[in-house]
Amino acid sequence: MRLLASLAAAILALVAAAGAASSTGSSVLVVLEPELDKRKFSTFFGGLEKRGYELTFRAPRDATPLVIEDDVPKFSNVIVFAPSTKSFAPDLLPQSLVNLLSHNVNAIFTLSTAQTPLTSLASEFSLIIPPPHTPLISHFPKRSLPPTTIPITPPTSHSILTSNLPPILFKGIPHALGTNPFLVPILKAPEESFATDSDSDSGADALVDAADKGGEGLWAGSSMGVVTGFQAHGGARALWVGGVDVFSDEFAKTEVSKGVKSGNAVFCQDIAKWAFQESLVLRIDSTTHNHVNVTHDADNVPTQYTTNDMITYTTYISKWDPESRRWTPYSGINDLQLEFTMLDPHIRTALPAVRGTPGKYEVTFRAPDRHGVFKFVVDYKRKGWTHLHSAITVPVVPPRHDGYPRFLSAAWPYYAGAISTSVGFVLFSALWLAGDAVSEKARGKKKLE
Repeated sequence: MRLLASLAAAILALVAAAGAASSTGSSVLVVLEPELDKRKFSTFFGGLEKRGYELTFRAPRDATPLVIEDDVPKFSNVIVFAPSTKSFAPDLLPQSLVNLLSHNVNAIFTLSTAQTPLTSLASEFSLIIPPPHTPLISHFPKRSLPPTTIPITPPTSHSILTSNLPPILFKGIPHALGTNPFLVPILKAPEESFATDSDSDSGADALVDAADKGGEGLWAGSSMGVVTGFQAHGGARALWVGGVDVFSDEFAKTEVSKGVKSGNAVFCQDIAKWAFQESLVLRIDSTTHNHVNVTHDADNVPTQYTTNDMITYTTYISKWDPESRRWTPYSGINDLQLEFTMLDPHIRTALPAVRGTPGKYEVTFRAPDRHGVFKFVVDYKRKGWTHLHSAITVPVVPPRHDGYPRFLSAAWPYYAGAISTSVGFVLFSALWLAGDAVSEKARGKKKLE
């Protein structure tokens, strides 16, 4: 009976993985505040369900369903559409949400001009939020929309976004980016936009004063972000959006120019794909190292190397394919590097892909002429992509007593000097001894005469 239960659980896990567009899972908890009608976000939620996600809705103050129970996450992804909520259930407090990232749970957060716990949480991700009730406004270009509803042209080429998207309609609050290297800028504010507590041009005086003072008082220009991602060290992803209206059906159907709808519908699916680890997801399948031209079994990897040995290092890398929903070998990394380190890198070399073998990267190098405990280190970090890290420790030892060459070609002058000295000594000793014998015979002949 127990065997049948285990088999059934394994089958269910395989079925769930097969239906997941995300590399981490298909379950999504949507925290939706009561003031928001989920029917107004049907385009966004419908796109998620079409890709195989299972959406579960919950209010911010509801006690169930729990996001995490007994330190085990119940959902693979979380969407927090509660920009104005000021109190949350215990499992949705800021510290609890940060803890989810350590369990590889992805999250999408939306902000508003109101001061909420999510505003404080944003600072944990190195996002600097302007004072409350200071929305982003722009009077350019001239349009029929309010100044707080801004069309933003997305980057023409961005690894996360679809190419050549129409302008994105945005309404909400901007944020300044800190120096955290894990931040991934996705959409920035227009150059002519600024954050102020007024929709009219009277706010320009505040901008002038802020510019004279310098510092964080100046909330203007393209240095501000409106949609920013965060790639955690363990692989989990968080997405911060300055306004929930970006996901609304109203913005998705609004025309930004005659006959051209906004790019919000496609844009929201693009950023959700990234946040839920559908796109730009890599992993290291295996790594191995061995002496050149020597094949070792997986259980018989060299435990040490000798100085000046020729070493071959090999790694296999895969990329998640959301269409086939499986990991596929990936050879598209052109700037992968390998470091052979002992405190500091002694060798840093390119780790190129091997032609004809998808997903295989290999390099051969000579071990340094220095013994110690070294590491093979692969540390690949690029904005938007999964961080790849691998470290294997291996000692490098001096040659054994019988491992040194007996004769060195560079030492022949010394060999010749030692041999000539020895030969000279023998000849001198022989002549010296022979000379004494001849003199004794000569003196003996003289005595006989």
